[in-house]
Amino acid sequence: MAGKAASAPTIVMIGAGRMGTALVRGWLAAKTKSRIILVDPAPSEEVSGWAEAGKVQLNPAPQPADILILCVKPQVFTSVVEDTAAFVGAKTLIVSVMAGILMKQLAAAFDTPRVIRAMPNTPGAIGQGITVITAPPGADASDIDVVTGLLKPLGDVEGPIDEKLISAAAGVSGCGPAYVFLLAEVMAMAGEAEGLPKDLSARLARKTVEGAAALMASTGEAPDTLRKAVTSPKGVTQAALDILMDEGGMPALMRKALRAAANRERDLSRQKD
Repeated sequence: MAGKAASAPTIVMIGAGRMGTALVRGWLAAKTKSRIILVDPAPSEEVSGWAEAGKVQLNPAPQPADILILCVKPQVFTSVVEDTAAFVGAKTLIVSVMAGILMKQLAAAFDTPRVIRAMPNTPGAIGQGITVITAPPGADASDIDVVTGLLKPLGDVEGPIDEKLISAAAGVSGCGPAYVFLLAEVMAMAGEAEGLPKDLSARLARKTVEGAAALMASTGEAPDTLRKAVTSPKGVTQAALDILMDEGGMPALMRKALRAAANRERDLSRQKD
């Protein structure tokens, strides 16, 4: 982008649900100079508060944007295309964070090849996320740089990668926070089953997950190295890992879970063809 748009583009986001709000929260925390326009028929209290404070514009009359971000559920994509098209001009860069909507489908819907897909995750709300992007072959390097910069306040950005790999990436990082939350949940339930008071077990599980993640981040060591460092042969941890890592344990379950997530992402794209 040249001129004014390069330094402070107008960003229109369609859909301000959990993921969209997390993205905007990250931009505002980073003190973006961009003009942010949110389009949502039922904005949350937080989004309405931003609008009242003048931090964003909410549901204005449409006009072409520098960057259009599609942050609606993929199931409703086709129903919002007609209204959204008014925000697309000849030079609009379209960024989709929708699972299952391919770049070719975006290009056909808005009659432009200038599209990029992004797969963020919810820890971006506190700047600790990871986002994977994919772009068409031959995409302008400046477009990739713009989108990468746009996503940086949310955390790390990987890519662009081949679009064929997005389904697998969605299963790992896009869905990944839910797996970690589930781990804390089931640890707490197991502790309670062993006699711990419910509240205490929940606190122990939560803080253990938080601390283990922080340790992994601070040391930079591989997860298996850290696991082995706290596992004494024939010790208490080893007894638990013998169950978690057996033939039907966590490794096999995680492969099945990731395959199910990736297949669902692929199914969504086929449904839109």
